[in-house]
Amino acid sequence: MRGRFAPSPTGPLHLGNLRTALVSWLQARAAAGEWLVRMEDLDRVTSSAEHESDQLAALAAIGLHSDAPVVRQSERFALYYDAIATMQRLGRVYECYCSRREIREAAQAPHGDAPTDAYPGTCRELTTARLTELRRAGRPPALRLRSDGERFLIDDLIAGRFEGAADDVVIQRNDRVPAYNLAVVVDDAVQGITHVTRGGDLLATTPRQRLLQQLLNLPEPRYAHVPLVIGVDGTRLAKRHGAVTLADLVALGVSAEQVRDLLIASLGDSVGDLANAEFRIEDMPRDPWVWSSTSQHFG
Repeated sequence: MRGRFAPSPTGPLHLGNLRTALVSWLQARAAAGEWLVRMEDLDRVTSSAEHESDQLAALAAIGLHSDAPVVRQSERFALYYDAIATMQRLGRVYECYCSRREIREAAQAPHGDAPTDAYPGTCRELTTARLTELRRAGRPPALRLRSDGERFLIDDLIAGRFEGAADDVVIQRNDRVPAYNLAVVVDDAVQGITHVTRGGDLLATTPRQRLLQQLLNLPEPRYAHVPLVIGVDGTRLAKRHGAVTLADLVALGVSAEQVRDLLIASLGDSVGDLANAEFRIEDMPRDPWVWSSTSQHFG
C-alpha cells in the first residue's frame, strides 16, 4: 500500500487538514505501507516555499513524516503536458474561451449529480468560423476534457458507494498551467499511489478523475473521503471559528501532542493500539467532526 497527503502550500494547515493527513498516515502504517507528501503548488502566485515549510513543520510536530522526498507539482509540468497531448490525440480536448464570470454564472445552473461547479459545455461545439475569430482576437483558451456522459461507481472506504457523472473539467488553464484534476491523476499513477485519502468535499469530483484515469490508461486507486471538520455553525472550518491551526493552539498553550491526541480521539473506534498500528478506516465516524472552542476540547 502507498498513500499520500497532498496539500496546496497556500497557507497554514488547519485541524481538518491535519486530521485528514493523520487518517492517511494511520491507514498506511496499519498496512505496513508507505506514506508520501506531495505539494500541489501548480499556482506559483498563491503558493510559497514559506507555506510549504510551515505545513511540513506542522505535520512533523504531530509525528507525520513523508517516507520519500517531497514531490512538487510545479516541477512536473512535462508529465502533465504529455498527458494532455495523449487526450488531444484521442479527440477528448476542446478549447474554452469563457471568462471567469461566465463560468461562475454557468456553474450556478443545476447539473444533476455532476459536481456543483460542472461546466455546461458552452464552448464545446464552437464552429470553425467562431474558433478562428476567437483565436485572431488573441484571447488564450483553456483546455477542457470532452466527456461523453460517462458515469462511475466509487466504492469509497468511508462514504460507501457513490455514483456520479464526469463533466467537461478544465485540464489546462488559459495561462498554460495544467489543472488540478489532470495533475493529480498523473502524479498518483507515477508515484504508485494505491490509496487516496482526502477531504470529503472532493468526493463529487472523483468521477472526473476516474474518466481521466480511464482515458490515460492509468490504475484506479482506492478512495477514502474523510468527513470534514466544521464549526458549530455547520460551515467548514475557517479562521472565523477561532484557533483552528496548530500554531494558533500552540500560542494558547496547547501542545502538539495534545492536538495529536485530540485528533486521534476524534476518529472513534477506528483507532486501536497505536503501538501495534491498529487502525480500521472503515470504522471511522461518517459524520463531520464539530470544532466548538479550544476550552471545550482541552479543558
